[in-house]
Amino acid sequence: MMRGLWKLTWIEIKIFLREPLGAFGTIGFPVLVFLVLGRIAGRRLAPPPLAASSFILVSLPVLASVLIAVSAVLSLVTIISIYREGGILKRLRATPLRPQTILTAHVIVKLILTAATLALMVLAGKRYYPVDVHAPLFSFTLALLISTWSILSIGFLIASIVPTARFAQPIGAIILYPMIAVSGLFVRVDSLPPVLHAVARVLPLTYAVPLLQGIWNGDAWSTHVGDVAALAVLFAVCTALSARVFRWE
Repeated sequence: MMRGLWKLTWIEIKIFLREPLGAFGTIGFPVLVFLVLGRIAGRRLAPPPLAASSFILVSLPVLASVLIAVSAVLSLVTIISIYREGGILKRLRATPLRPQTILTAHVIVKLILTAATLALMVLAGKRYYPVDVHAPLFSFTLALLISTWSILSIGFLIASIVPTARFAQPIGAIILYPMIAVSGLFVRVDSLPPVLHAVARVLPLTYAVPLLQGIWNGDAWSTHVGDVAALAVLFAVCTALSARVFRWE
């Protein structure tokens, strides 16, 4: 089973990289946002005020990381929808590979691409980013993978109910990108109106953002046990719902 999993994972990576637009949206776009905003802020804010410095040092890397996670989810939603509409999922299900293996391969691909995109962001930032940042990159990468893992479960839930590939990415974007606005990255969650505050508390980004910000700032993992637990619970809930409504054809 493991051999089949890794072989399918490698095939999915090659298929993904053959589509330039999808590769740019998932890998290139977050890196581009990070570099452009970083260079603009670095040039216009010298020396930057405290609020701007906080944005450059903390919020911008976290924003780019959130875009990496959301892009991975949108890519997953689109691919699953295309596979279903083209009958690929139906044919894969008929192979000796178990359905869980097929879906796990897609998750592994997205996690690998997430880690690769973060690595490119760090490498590009060392050359072009104007602020000398020393962050715990290993811990931050782990936090990003945990966040992406949880957010991907929403992607599977969306992919389970989206009827066709044509509407997959627009519907995914309508659902996912507003999550960034209420995640606490720009406005404190506690200051949101009651309705938005309640919505934010059931979204993974609300817990992913403080986890990423804290780890980037050097916090100990013990201070974010609640965030990690919430991400795990949301993953379990969305995965359970996906298992009930997922359609292979």
